[in-house]
Amino acid sequence: MGSKNKLKRFRENETFSNVFQPSREALVDAEFDLKGHWNEKVFKNDNPLVLELGCGKGEYSVGLAQKFPNKNFVGIDIKGARFWRGAKTAIEDGIPNVAFLRTQIELIEYAFAKGEVDEIWITFPDPQIKYKRTKHRMTNTEFLEKYKSILKPDGIMNLKTDSEFMHGYTLGLLHGAGHEVLYANHDVYKQEGSPEEVTEIQTFYESQYLVKGKAITYIRFKIK
Repeated sequence: MGSKNKLKRFRENETFSNVFQPSREALVDAEFDLKGHWNEKVFKNDNPLVLELGCGKGEYSVGLAQKFPNKNFVGIDIKGARFWRGAKTAIEDGIPNVAFLRTQIELIEYAFAKGEVDEIWITFPDPQIKYKRTKHRMTNTEFLEKYKSILKPDGIMNLKTDSEFMHGYTLGLLHGAGHEVLYANHDVYKQEGSPEEVTEIQTFYESQYLVKGKAITYIRFKIK
């Protein structure tokens, strides 16, 4: 993407009512005004709050919002030029139950209050295969503790990925730590009974993976 296009998208994001871009200082050094108040101030209802972490272009967040109009969705990514597409689509199509937050996943605890979130999706994260990159894997122990702090006690986690490595790593970690695995599948498109929200909603890159015959894996779990 050219720098001119990026700048154009950054400027357009600033005009979108469904995009929030707090500075790091506003999150860490002060009390973020939406923390604990997302439903009240953004969505104006008491529906379940669902996050997509590393939402990329925002296709999955928008797709989930369309499929579940009685839930509220927030797509989160540090790259605003990417989720610009999802935010723009939501505005153009009049989808009121999805918003986007530009921040690092590491700061998630500063953006949402304890027990504020009902469900979290992680879709096609970088598996960070090299050992030195373990601390960046989005399902490592440290990240799971962050997610647990903002989830309701019975909150649900979802991991959808094309990486067999990430799938296996996460399953091993979950079983080893005594977390509750509700559903796990190595190839959701070949398995009957896969959840509809897993097979009916696809990202741009996911559709490309499927054309190439690459298996898509999925895990649904609870953090204990």
